[in-house]
This record gives sequence, C-alpha cells and structure tokens, in this order.
Amino acid sequence: MVQLKPPDTSRSAIEKFVQTHLSHLTDTPIAGSPSIRGGQIAANACIASVDLSGYAAKRNEVLPLSARGATRLSPYIRHGVLQLREVWERADGSPAKDKKKFQDELLWQEYARHWYAALGQKTKVPTKKKYLNKEGSTEWDTALPCVKVAVKELETHGWLVNQARMWLASHWSVRNHQDWRKGEDYFFRHLIDGSRAANRLGWQWTTGIGSSKPYGFSRWQVEKRAPGLCDQCPLQKMCPIQDWPTEPMSEAISAPIGIDNYGPLTAVEVGKPTTVWLTAESLGDKDPALFNNPDLPAVFVFDEPLLKRLRITSKRFVFILETLAEISETRPLTLYLGRPEAELAGIPLTVTHAPVPGFQKYKKKLNIVQTWPWPWLCEPNGAPIHSFSPWVKKARVP
Repeated sequence: MVQLKPPDTSRSAIEKFVQTHLSHLTDTPIAGSPSIRGGQIAANACIASVDLSGYAAKRNEVLPLSARGATRLSPYIRHGVLQLREVWERADGSPAKDKKKFQDELLWQEYARHWYAALGQKTKVPTKKKYLNKEGSTEWDTALPCVKVAVKELETHGWLVNQARMWLASHWSVRNHQDWRKGEDYFFRHLIDGSRAANRLGWQWTTGIGSSKPYGFSRWQVEKRAPGLCDQCPLQKMCPIQDWPTEPMSEAISAPIGIDNYGPLTAVEVGKPTTVWLTAESLGDKDPALFNNPDLPAVFVFDEPLLKRLRITSKRFVFILETLAEISETRPLTLYLGRPEAELAGIPLTVTHAPVPGFQKYKKKLNIVQTWPWPWLCEPNGAPIHSFSPWVKKARVP
C-alpha cells in the first residue's frame, strides 16, 4: 500500500509529484499541457468563456488558430468535471444554427458513452466490417505538414480539433492501411480527453469499420481547413494525398451482442458509507456521490497495474492531479498508488456508477454501500446502439 499526500494546486508542485511518484508509469518527459489546465476552476472559466456565435461554420477549422471555433471543453467533459447537461444548457440563447450543431456534437459524445456502456471491451474489434488489406507503414508521415502539425500539437498540448483527429485517423488506416488499434492507442495515450468510448467510436467511424463507409482524407480538406499549409509542403507538386484514398478491401461482420453497464437510474443504498470513492470518469463538484455526501472524506486510487500497461502521457496525469488537488482543498482526500481492490478493501464506499468495464470489474470486489446513477444526458431507454442515427431518433433529452 502506497499512500500519497495530495500536492498543492500549483503546476510546479504537481509536476514534481508526477516525477516523484508516477514517472515509472509514463514514457514521456514530465510536463503538463501548456494550454490546458485541470480542475473545477479552469473548467468553470472555460465554459463561461464559450461563445457559440459562428460555431457551425468554424468548428472544423484547423489553422490558423485564430480561426478555430472548437470550445476545448472536451477534457472537462471526459473527466466529469463538467457534466453534459450543464454544457448542453450553456447553448441556450445562441444562434439557432450554432446551438443545433453544438448540441448535435454533445449528442455524439453521449452516444459514445451509451455505445461503450453497451459493448464495453467488444469495441476492441471492428463492429461492422473488417479490413482485408495487409498492414502498411507503421509511422506517421510527418513529411506532410498537415500530418506533422497535427502530431506535434497532439504530443505537445494533448488535444486536437476533431477535424485534425479525422485527418490523422483516416491517413493512418484508410490510406496507409495501418492497424487502427495502434492509432487509437496512440491517441488514447496522448489526448487529455482520451476515453475508450469517444476515442474508439471516432476511430471506428472514421476508418469505416464501425460505419457505412470510411472518411477519406485528401488535399482539398487541408486547403479548406488550414489555408496556406500546403504551400509549405515539399511534396506539394507530387502530393500523396491529392486524390481521395481508395477504400480498403473489407468484409461485413456480425454486430456484437450488447451487455448492460448503464448502471442504476436511481440511487441504491445498502448501508452507511464512510468515504467517497472518486474515479477518473467523474471528478467534478457535481459528481453525485461527492455532492450528496458533503461531509465525507474522499479517496482516489492510481491503478498501478492498469497504468503500467496503458503508458499514458504525463500531461494526462497532471490534468487529473490538478483536479484532485482542488478537491483536497475542500475536503479530506487520500490518494493511493496500487490496486483499487487492495487499497479500498473493507471501506464502506459511496460512488457514482461509471459506465466503463473497469468499474464493473472492481465494484464486485469492493464494499460499495451506496451507488449513485451516472449523470446521463439521455437516460438509457433501449435505443439501438449499433448506429448513431437510429439511436438519436429514440434518445430523449429531458
């Protein structure tokens, strides 16, 4: 058992904490994102600054930075620092076209969570068709500025606009026939908003293994979304992405059978808790278990065996610790490094259900006496989860 004292909220203290206690779990130099800070204060400031005017037209812009319309709310949404409902309501009063497009993007995020709750580890493999082509190159083609600039931003800042994510995923798998799982893992390690739900769904959709057809990345998209970038390319006269990529050979497969990891829709209590168990899925002030037990101490476990396998970047650790450090200023918080089932053994816990496979694994081994529902934007209602269009037709936002 390794018990750790939470650091103070300064970036330098948190980076020192990561260097001292967690550096063996990452392969990157210890540094937080230069443009994204964790914590409820940063999340509240980010959502307060959102202006959706022109969002529909600007959300896919990549360069210049000043032309971008993306909000950068995704790291806070992914870790539950902001809940989808409050982000949804933030669109009220925005121009109708921009409000609809923004809320459509939130519905895609919600769909990803439903999709992952229903399929879990079955999303490791294609859900609609598999490619038959032999695997090609295993490196990013950074001779192309459009690829190089996206890879550099991802590795430096831990974030990308959605258009750049689609560029990289399509170039990796559709054009170059590289293993989509390796690309998805790379994104997951680097993205501060990286979740298996949204990340895997995005890769399956973009590459066509989880959708009707793949997204094709070609030169015209770069010229439209990052004007002037092609002028810097040494290959501009022999552009390897000049034309639409040839769709990889594939064959249809049977859709996986769903499971049920949606969790309860009302609180379940079988005893009196003494501690709030926080997970990386839900770290905000409005986390139901945290909010409804204001006088209880909290605990967070860095799952050492899992993190040794994942090898996430230090930027992700810094973001989570910045969030935890703020929580420790409002109530007692204990941090552990080890195995959750060992560190939390015997403690009467209250927790917010997390619709991810890891939570299912540990809840069977722990003394959870109070479980709060996951704060769904659309409560599970049996909507089909193998495709977004039929799901969203049945989904309801209360």
